[in-house]
Amino acid sequence: MGTYEELQAELQERMPALAPGQRRIATVLLSDPEGTALRSIAETAKVAGVNQSSLVRFATMLGLKGYPALVRLCRDHLSGQANLVSRFERAQQRTGQESLFSAVLEHEKDNLTRSYARIGQADWDNAVRTLAEASSVYVMGLRKCAPIAQLLSYLLKLVRRQVEQISPAAGMFVDQLRDLDPEGAFVAVSIRRYTADTVRALEHAKERGLATIALTDDPASPLARLADTTFYLETEGVTILRSLSVFTSVAQTLATAVALHLGTRSRQELLVDEQLLADFHVYYED
Repeated sequence: MGTYEELQAELQERMPALAPGQRRIATVLLSDPEGTALRSIAETAKVAGVNQSSLVRFATMLGLKGYPALVRLCRDHLSGQANLVSRFERAQQRTGQESLFSAVLEHEKDNLTRSYARIGQADWDNAVRTLAEASSVYVMGLRKCAPIAQLLSYLLKLVRRQVEQISPAAGMFVDQLRDLDPEGAFVAVSIRRYTADTVRALEHAKERGLATIALTDDPASPLARLADTTFYLETEGVTILRSLSVFTSVAQTLATAVALHLGTRSRQELLVDEQLLADFHVYYED
């Protein structure tokens, strides 16, 4: 095992079978490689709630030479990305509205840069092709992620047919899952703390044979081990409130890419939509 990416794949595959203490260690390694790269074995053991010896055994189980080998993988990973360790200190030093605006702007730019840099071209092309060519597309996100699911559903409906938002709030959750088209695609959106219904729905979609795509926050997400394609998007905010700006951007970019992939088919859908909007006077006009 020579890279953090290989470690990530191994931990995601093993996660369901790990003992509770091992799962906590894996979660720390997946969700916070930057912190692990800078922590001592005692500090990481405290964060994971395990003994130091447990960390050593965990590394050995993975074929690594103790805790230093885990740290090396995380440091190599860290060196390959923009170093944003000081972003919270910079934000905390600012006061007043103008400073808050500047802090948010800088932070969101960093979030966007890091998130898009993580997206591999092959994964992106596969997701766009899947969303464009699947017989049906289902999108699900709950609680804070519900607006993202609604936005992605709305935008995809503009450029293709057979798009449905899965929502337990409608009282037809089981009925919607029962009617999933095995030739379709299922998009799940969730961030920590992950909503149980979203995880179960994605698992059901995968069992039914649908192509699965996840928009989530880090490799420790339960969505990551279920989805065929996963995009890890930054959610850290300047304050305790988590940011979904990157999720909004990716939803818009995905829908645009699907429209470009479909070409004239998308154009025809948009023309039909515009005519209906005009016929029903959907928008206010003086």
